[in-house]
Amino acid sequence: MAGPLADRAAIVGIGQTAFAKGLPDSELSLACQAISAALDDAAIAPDEVDGLAMFSMEEGREVDVARNVGVGDITFFSEVGYGGGAGCGTIGHAAMAVATGQCNVAVAWRARKRAAKGSRPWAQVNRRITGHWQWSRPFGVLRPVDEIAVLTRRYMHEFGATREHLANVAVAFRKHANRNPNATMHDKPLTRDQYMDARWISEPLCLFDNCLETDGALAAVVVSAERAKDLPHRPAYVHAFAQSIPRQHQVMTNYFTDDPLLGPSYACAARLWAQADVTPADVPVAQIYDAFSPLIPLSLEGYGFCERGEGAAFTDDGALEWPDGRLPTNTSGGGMSEAYVHGFNLLLEGVRQMRGTSTSQVDGAETCLVTSGEGVPTSALLLRR
Repeated sequence: MAGPLADRAAIVGIGQTAFAKGLPDSELSLACQAISAALDDAAIAPDEVDGLAMFSMEEGREVDVARNVGVGDITFFSEVGYGGGAGCGTIGHAAMAVATGQCNVAVAWRARKRAAKGSRPWAQVNRRITGHWQWSRPFGVLRPVDEIAVLTRRYMHEFGATREHLANVAVAFRKHANRNPNATMHDKPLTRDQYMDARWISEPLCLFDNCLETDGALAAVVVSAERAKDLPHRPAYVHAFAQSIPRQHQVMTNYFTDDPLLGPSYACAARLWAQADVTPADVPVAQIYDAFSPLIPLSLEGYGFCERGEGAAFTDDGALEWPDGRLPTNTSGGGMSEAYVHGFNLLLEGVRQMRGTSTSQVDGAETCLVTSGEGVPTSALLLRR
């Protein structure tokens, strides 16, 4: 049975800046541009906004955003942590705030500047061996790609996954980006041979197994289901929402649990489907967090689209591709071929699928799964038309 939040709030406006590697604007400017565009898309005046939900990585920017966008009195604000795991969380918090009367118009966003090398986690030398990093950095696991590479090697060993399966992911998402004029890789096709010949980044992961480094910002506007009916665009209703930090979790690596391949998606999925009146079999399109290609088979298993160990084989025969795949996934190109803004672009593509305006539109799609990071405390949404 559907949970108490089901379909009580909806995303009614979306906005984004251009995506590039090295935009001149500040993160604050990019955030304000995306929020203003989302409000224009929703036909809602800035001074009606009374709720804000953002990533904790935005460095306490609520006051600056509120002042520069010109919003009204804020009666709800929240921050969600853990980078890639936060995107769906911000929308979920906004939807809960609207549904419970804490605010009437909530905005969620993510702005990101990655052009400066010093902004990258592995460049922050003073933090390399603090906290949980002390258990991995000393033996050479320095970057997120190194952490995921170790998990990928174990997945390959245990379940027989191969680089051909990872290529299925990268090639499918690039095809979707090639149809999306706003995608960073819009005009750059990717063949399977190019994938196989690419340089290693951290074996067994090559260049095309990694997300892009992107500057840009995206935002979404959430209002009640009642108000949504009177606004210009078809609403994308928040049907179900969940977050999770599984027991004994270690961020990114998870090496010291009984089973490192049982990531946060399993706990998140259990809560998500318990709050929904649909099942994975009812979902025709998905936007699955893809900072790295092996996160896709892991998430396919965690969210119940196949059994454990079957996620790699699930990707065969064009299963992730539009229009004929059994689960077209990351239909705008995702983090690997559209842009990487901590997964927030996946949320906007989910809304476009519900509106019927995607450049890889799945015919008759009534529901879309959107997920945030696999490997970190995470969140997920089911959107419904």
